[in-house]
Amino acid sequence: MFNKKSRRLTIEILILVVIGVIMVGSSSRVWAQAKFNDSMYFMSRQAVFALIGFFVMWMSSKISLTKLRGHAKIFFIICTVALLLVLIPGLGVQRNGSRSWFGVGSFLIQPSEFFKIAIILYVADHLAKRYRIKTFKKDLIFPCFLVALGFGLILLQPDFGSGIVMVCSIVVMVLAADSPISYFVRVGMLGVAGLGGLILSAPYRLARITSFLDPWKDPLGAGFQIIQSLFAISPGGILGVGFDNSMQKHFYLPEPQTDFIFAIFAEEFGFIGCVFLILLFLLVIYEGVKIAKNCVDPYLCYVAIGLISLFAIQVMINLGVVVGLFPVTGITLPFISYGGSSLVVMMGSMGLLASIANEE
Repeated sequence: MFNKKSRRLTIEILILVVIGVIMVGSSSRVWAQAKFNDSMYFMSRQAVFALIGFFVMWMSSKISLTKLRGHAKIFFIICTVALLLVLIPGLGVQRNGSRSWFGVGSFLIQPSEFFKIAIILYVADHLAKRYRIKTFKKDLIFPCFLVALGFGLILLQPDFGSGIVMVCSIVVMVLAADSPISYFVRVGMLGVAGLGGLILSAPYRLARITSFLDPWKDPLGAGFQIIQSLFAISPGGILGVGFDNSMQKHFYLPEPQTDFIFAIFAEEFGFIGCVFLILLFLLVIYEGVKIAKNCVDPYLCYVAIGLISLFAIQVMINLGVVVGLFPVTGITLPFISYGGSSLVVMMGSMGLLASIANEE
């Protein structure tokens, strides 16, 4: 993992994880004290997840993806079955209206996080066998089927945000396969129509769209989180109000340690802190793109593109939601937001990226 080719990537990720653990502690302190009578509740759990994630990252950096390639289909099938099982009452744990987790003691495992990695590995194998997309029926129908299957199962939970991230990552991979733009126009038209139907079919999704356009129409309902997020960012100014001095975490911004943790970070560390954090994200993306660019093996190249696009898209959407550029999606900020499955799986995916760098 600390091989010369992946050392920078590893160091950048470790810095982000440390920042994440500290910010989970700061943002959740008041909430945790009120809910669990333990101000360190979320921070201590996030620290445990970080240690597990570091071990998983180290282990995955030792994996040879060229040798693992033959098992991509099995991994995909296992993760698909897990997505089916989590929908069964009694097996899947329901939180905030979504049945997206398996309960293991006091810890929760989210199978959709593992599915994102599984579909990247499987689609990469499919694309590498063709190297360049030439015909829609032969080369793109199968990836489209896999994406539709995964998106449908994730949507049943429902977890619209994770589904969108997964779809966008696969689209980036297919684009990298030199696919004719006309194919994307066809699929895109169907996708937009389907997306419109899904939004209109669920009142809460439509409410999120309308609240994104004008959160003040429903300031105590659908627009509440966006408004409180902006109220957190604005006092931050250039240097911020100081570490642990956020006012919005005092029950104004609900569960600030999760999707909207960047708002608390912006309030406490200001514009300078935000620039530093975003720069770290960009450096990780740069390292990932460089690894993909240096790959000789098409399979490893597609996997690297899929993994780094998964990271980049999550960062972009989360930051966009926090500042009011996108509707609320429920997507966590990689390495920073509270969440065991998302942290461990993302660290594992970066370990796979380090493995690719070391193999080439």
